Amino acid sequence: MFENYQYGYMTPETNQTIIQMKPGQNIAGFPIGIIYIDCVSYPMLPGNVVNGYTYPFPVRLMPVEGLKETELFNTEPQVKDMVLKAALKLQSEGCRAVTGACGFFGNYQKFLARSLDIPAAMSSLMQIPWILPILKPDQKIAVLTANKASITPHLLRDVGITEEMESRLVIKDLRHEKEFSAILEDRGYFDNSIVTKEVVGKAKEAVEEYHEIGAVVLECSDMPPYAYAVQSAVQLPVFDFITLIKWMYNSVAQTPYTGFI
Repeated sequence: MFENYQYGYMTPETNQTIIQMKPGQNIAGFPIGIIYIDCVSYPMLPGNVVNGYTYPFPVRLMPVEGLKETELFNTEPQVKDMVLKAALKLQSEGCRAVTGACGFFGNYQKFLARSLDIPAAMSSLMQIPWILPILKPDQKIAVLTANKASITPHLLRDVGITEEMESRLVIKDLRHEKEFSAILEDRGYFDNSIVTKEVVGKAKEAVEEYHEIGAVVLECSDMPPYAYAVQSAVQLPVFDFITLIKWMYNSVAQTPYTGFI
């Protein structure tokens, strides 16, 4: 992929060699690159995809300049070009994989995977085709989303979710909750105790209505701060953007095992 390009973890045993960096890469050490929406205004808590304190490893954040949240649902060429420009910048800076800070970047999953030379995983929903096989055949997945109306067939197919898989999803919408709606409305603030109750409440509502639910997926990049509370409440596996990003990180930043035999 990159000729003479140093890939992966360096140790005293592996750094005694010729090391090359490509033109345009003026920084290093960011295995994961994250594109994010430029024009938003609300608190980014620890656990949020764009909060650097979320991760035990470095991440490189890159805005999609000028992108508004509503435009994420628009796959017109100019929007695709904006998204690709940011992703290519991360690639040029040496990131080994790219993701996005919104589940609806999944509308560009196939486009970015085709256009980049590094792996792209643009939506937490991509985990659904991996989760279903570990559940019983009659079990379902509860999906908590920031905007149910925007989970379209195009989005689902682009992230690998078939119609049969879709039939096993129970989608719960937080778009109109009193405090969570501050995220989509760019109010600049919210009462975090109420947001926690709203997210947990939707998860509990799902499992109470559908006893066959076997896992929860948090679509929104703003929901991982509440994953622990959700799991404590429903006692089920919980997947979110951070489980996706850590999975990608572990694949592109392998480290040697050491210890006693």
